[in-house]
Amino acid sequence: MFNKIRLSKLLFGLVMLGACALAAAETVHVAVAANFVEPLKNISEQFEKSTGHKVLITSGSTGKIYAQIKNGAPYDLFLAADAKTPAKLEQENAIVPKSRFTYAIGKLALWSAKPDYVDNRGDILKKQPFSHIAIASPKLAPYGLAAMQTLEKMGLDKTLQTKIVQGENIGQTHQFIASGNAELGFVALSQIYKDGKVKNGSAWIVDTRDYEPIRQDAVMLPKAKDNAAASALMKYLKSDPAHKVLQSYGYAY
Repeated sequence: MFNKIRLSKLLFGLVMLGACALAAAETVHVAVAANFVEPLKNISEQFEKSTGHKVLITSGSTGKIYAQIKNGAPYDLFLAADAKTPAKLEQENAIVPKSRFTYAIGKLALWSAKPDYVDNRGDILKKQPFSHIAIASPKLAPYGLAAMQTLEKMGLDKTLQTKIVQGENIGQTHQFIASGNAELGFVALSQIYKDGKVKNGSAWIVDTRDYEPIRQDAVMLPKAKDNAAASALMKYLKSDPAHKVLQSYGYAY
């Protein structure tokens, strides 16, 4: 009888402990630039396992997400593709003070879904044996701006103007190329790179000196001030496990 009572108390205690842990778990809603969706999914999976919190992800162009935030979108965290937009939100007193930090430094790549199509120096841009080249909107997407800066440095921005097709964000731009609607285009390296190599097709990893550094900043939005999951994820983005994921997708930090 004594053992049964003791076992019952132990089971009750375990149930209560699990209930408390469940009650303490929260959900963090993250608005993330399209280039960082896959790395964030990977990081979120690890984060959820280690903390019990849940991550809800919404992606889009940095410019569009900024507009959504200004119009009251219920996001907790914003992981942008640049530093300029989060800094603007900070100047507008639209973030939790002192929450802004650089979570990743992105890299640009010229990519085609066709094997052996893009050479490793980008000379195909000078030869121009293609009808369409896809670029994300320079006004909305930092990777689109970096692409235009690269073309300007090469002296090709005007000669290629009639061949450029613009995606609203880097995700849509990648889709234009993957579907064959554009023979090649500029994408985030993270979209085509994993564990030290290009996953498919052919690519030229653009020299980082050819465009302004793509410093990607994260901020906590006022809605998340008392959200334990949001605070925990911001901290986790600075951890070694998160940094390993970044490196595997070609990011620096």
